[in-house]
Amino acid sequence: MSEAKKPAGRAGRNLELPEHLKAYKGVWVFIEHDRGSVHPVSWELLGAARRLADTLGVGVSGVLMGGPDEPLQDHAQEAFRFGADTCYLMHDPVLKGYRNEPFTKGLTDLVNQYQPEILLLGATTMGRDLAGSVATTLQTGLTADCTELNIDPATRALAATRPTFGGSLLCTIMTLAYRPQMATCRPRVMPMPQRQEGRSGSIVTATLGMVETDIVTKLLDFIPDADRDTVNLTYADIIVSGGKGLKTPDNFKLVWDLAKVLGAEVGATRPVVQAGWVEAERQVGQTGKTVRPKLYIAAGISGAIQHRVGMQDADCIVAINTDANAPIFDFAHHGIVGNALQVLPALTEAFRTHLSRRVRQAA
Repeated sequence: MSEAKKPAGRAGRNLELPEHLKAYKGVWVFIEHDRGSVHPVSWELLGAARRLADTLGVGVSGVLMGGPDEPLQDHAQEAFRFGADTCYLMHDPVLKGYRNEPFTKGLTDLVNQYQPEILLLGATTMGRDLAGSVATTLQTGLTADCTELNIDPATRALAATRPTFGGSLLCTIMTLAYRPQMATCRPRVMPMPQRQEGRSGSIVTATLGMVETDIVTKLLDFIPDADRDTVNLTYADIIVSGGKGLKTPDNFKLVWDLAKVLGAEVGATRPVVQAGWVEAERQVGQTGKTVRPKLYIAAGISGAIQHRVGMQDADCIVAINTDANAPIFDFAHHGIVGNALQVLPALTEAFRTHLSRRVRQAA
């Protein structure tokens, strides 16, 4: 359903949108929430949607679905502050707790009735599951795990860019002959928009029209995994990451030492995770987490595109590598050409001394 972007002048580039699809207008964001909290990726997507909609000269809408006692109205007010003009609310007992079947029907019905031209979802566990089934039901194109979203000036189509071939290439895809155009983006790929106090919008309520006996799956209970060692890598302010340049798992402990002093999270490249040095939750890159910290320290990491797409938007990137020609130095803000096994302990001690001095001065 989706086709790769083609240079101007080739067949398909100036494809005329079928007449019945010209009525599709607006950019929608599915707002994901759970137990009273909205996933931050939804606000990030509203910022991206606002930019796309302004280019097209259309409005931005949020879609909220949940049970009768869930605070969808409150979430809608927050969505307005992050850029939405309209929110579609669907309350129903069968929508309390995510299940694919009722959510797919609800979102599909809304799209068929109100006809948005673009529909964005977070590439979370829920968003990925829902996006695939909705795109299949609507028989439209879906570009997953996008790193960039733009409007193509020649066709006014959504130009969705994502890594391909294992992260070695970036491919821009456009759904030219189908609507809505759908895309998912992982958390932290898009910047968090500025919250605008006092901004408001309109609310449209809708009904689902399903009963519990219509649904194959049943939600029995929610059991939180209290024993899980949660890794808050995606939203960490400081991350220290290590690559195979550190050579052994014992040497990787130097990354942990620096992270402990800085109060940082620990990240890693795919080869490090595959080697079993750290758990998969700490992988940064196309097949891992996308991060946007204030400080990202990369030790023994070459900077291949598979890793780069996961951390290139950090506010400050400090790279440590023995190879002066390593790709990571092409986009790092500060580079140290040296052996990470010597540089990391020196940084750890320097930060420890500096932070101890600040604590004494504050006292």
